[in-house]
Amino acid sequence: MNDIPECLIPHVKGGGSLTALPVIETVAGDLGGFIPTNVISITNAQIYLESNLFNAGISPEINVGLSQSRVGGNAQIKSMTKVAQTIKIDHAQYREIEAFLKLGSDIDSSNKLVLDKGSRNVELLKQDERSPIKVKNHVAVLFAGTRGLLNKIPKNKIAEFETAYLYELRLKFPEILISIKNGIYDDTISSTLESKSCCHSKKIKVLQSNS
Repeated sequence: MNDIPECLIPHVKGGGSLTALPVIETVAGDLGGFIPTNVISITNAQIYLESNLFNAGISPEINVGLSQSRVGGNAQIKSMTKVAQTIKIDHAQYREIEAFLKLGSDIDSSNKLVLDKGSRNVELLKQDERSPIKVKNHVAVLFAGTRGLLNKIPKNKIAEFETAYLYELRLKFPEILISIKNGIYDDTISSTLESKSCCHSKKIKVLQSNS
């Protein structure tokens, strides 16, 4: 807080300051040619947005593999850190296999699982404009995605699952969401989330097969 004027110190909670928020446009997506050393040195993170993702209906259009943070999980609540610790690796593997598919390559059953899991996680990460998902809700849905509990649900039914799943958690298990919000994640929470995820997943699969 040394760089904050004394008159503002009483109004600052937790100290620190935002020194810069640079926005840089790449040329044809060339990352190697645009990041000056001074930009790296004054920022704690780089969020890489891709027009291809935006055009594919993915919003926010963040490239998870190329975006970086020096702070990392330290900026997250502990429950999010525990639930989402594999999502970046999962996403990178998904994008790699997806690229192979575009070349007409065949994939085996293990890669098919990675592809199914990654495509569902992409749906879970989507957020409507000006309607950000609350962190406690995001932890709950990412739990289902990162554990592959949604692999059998069609991608176009993921939003339906999310709505029904979160509705039941808010209605019947509000204490679970409160604990998640406070950073708590234990076996009881994990067991409840898994049970409710599987329950709603099965319901959608049954409805899909009967339609």
